[in-house]
Amino acid sequence: MVTSVSTVARRTMMWRLPAALRWGWLERVARSARGRGVFFAVLGVVLCAVMIFRPGIVPLSVYAPVVVVAGLYLRQRWMALVSATFALETVVYATSYTIHPRGTGGPFATWVAVLAVTAVIALSYVASTSRSRIGVEGHRGESMFVDLRDRLRAFGVLPELPPGWHAESAVESAYGQSFSGDFVVATRARQGQLLEIALVDVSGKGIQAGTRALLLSGALGGLLGETLPDRFLGAANSYLVRQEWDEGFATAVHVSIDLADGSYSVGTAGHPAAVQFHSGSGRWAMYEQTPGPVLGVIEDATFERNSGTLQRGDALILYTDGVIETRHRDLTVGVDRMLGIAERLVSRGFRGGAARLCASAKAGETDDRAVVMVWRD
Repeated sequence: MVTSVSTVARRTMMWRLPAALRWGWLERVARSARGRGVFFAVLGVVLCAVMIFRPGIVPLSVYAPVVVVAGLYLRQRWMALVSATFALETVVYATSYTIHPRGTGGPFATWVAVLAVTAVIALSYVASTSRSRIGVEGHRGESMFVDLRDRLRAFGVLPELPPGWHAESAVESAYGQSFSGDFVVATRARQGQLLEIALVDVSGKGIQAGTRALLLSGALGGLLGETLPDRFLGAANSYLVRQEWDEGFATAVHVSIDLADGSYSVGTAGHPAAVQFHSGSGRWAMYEQTPGPVLGVIEDATFERNSGTLQRGDALILYTDGVIETRHRDLTVGVDRMLGIAERLVSRGFRGGAARLCASAKAGETDDRAVVMVWRD
């Protein structure tokens, strides 16, 4: 038997068209806040009707996962309707159980189940209210935060450097959280000849400081390369002052390096001083400069800068206080400890050194930690 192409096409269209209509309708319902609300409300009415007219068919344990899913995907007003529907169901269930006991456990176990489901409803309603405040439901909230985290990490990717130059960064958040109050922004300006890096420590730690770090990293990333190096910290300070954030201060260290001859300038704003390894003497030296005020506190603050040169074999380390701070000990102890670990890198090579210094912090996971290393072959 021979089947024409047009016949096959018609049969294919007859098969695909209903499926497309069906799934298209479901997709519209799933994407619509009203559609999701109506679906869960109807589901609640159906279960309530079954509970009233055919008691004992649907166990009370079915309600908990339904309410949890509704809390993830519904807005506040729809969640209130669904919660009221399920609350009515639990009352009907408890009343019918008290009048006509079924199974094992007795009325006491039933009321315990009622209280448990009521607690689930309350928690789901609170979660729905929180999500509604930022206008996201379901997995979109998690997706948004993942995207924000990835954007923050993308700002910290160091640019590719010419032969003979190397740079690494490592950022570890407190208690392994996704967001950190420490971040890095970097760029190459002047047709790639000038490398600029800013290491910033926002007040707070972990998730609490993550949102402020994200906003500030975007602003400072825009300033790098567009502002003269000696004016960068001043511009960053002005931006942060204008935000008028509670706990809106930050510390920072900024370095600009000429990749042609190795000359650089470095400035700090309430931040630990940079450390340089001099291959000629084989020693580490810390800059003894007066740090400027923290960012976001004083208007029109001025920030001094020191200059130096990275010769072949030299290295420069920028770090946050989480790397050197320890409870009940002076910061100089932490600095000495960090330099002792850095000394071991001289013979092994500086590659991977930023991560090693972060991992060796005495404070462990109790604080955010960040290290940037730049060196020449």
